[in-house]
Amino acid sequence: MSAPKGPTLAVLPLGESSIARPKVLQPAGWPMPKGYANGMMAEGRIVVTGGVVGWDTDRVFPAEFLGQVKQTLANIVAILREGGAGPEHLVRLTWYVVDIEEYLADPKALGRIYREVVGPHYPAMAVVQVVRLVEKAARVEIEATAVVPL
Repeated sequence: MSAPKGPTLAVLPLGESSIARPKVLQPAGWPMPKGYANGMMAEGRIVVTGGVVGWDTDRVFPAEFLGQVKQTLANIVAILREGGAGPEHLVRLTWYVVDIEEYLADPKALGRIYREVVGPHYPAMAVVQVVRLVEKAARVEIEATAVVPL
C-alpha cells in the first residue's frame, strides 16, 4: 500500500470548550455586516430544510413580496420546531428571489419582518436572483440550516 499523495486532513475534537450555541465568525478588521453573519460555527445535530416558500397550509401565497417573506420565515420556524430547533440555532439561510429589486426595495421593512419572525439572530446568508421558482406564484424561496447543541 502506498502513502497518499497530497495534503492530509486531520480532524481534532473540540474538547472542553465546545460551544452550545452557534458562534458568529467575524475576521478581525472586516467591516461588520448588516443583517447577516460572514460565517458561523456550531456543533450538534443538524436540521436542514428544503426550499421553503411563503404559502399557507392551503397553499395560498400572499400577493406581495414582503408578505411572502414573512410567511416563508414562519414556515421555516415551524419546520425547525419539528426538528427540535428554533431560530436561534440557524447557521445559514440561502434566499432565492425572482426579483432582486423587490428584496432591496425596503430594507427597513424586510429587517422588521425578519426580526418579528426570527428574532435578533443573523446567521450566514446569501441572496440569489433566479429566473423562476418551481411554484409560479412564489417570489421568494429560502433554504435553512440549523445546528442544535447535543
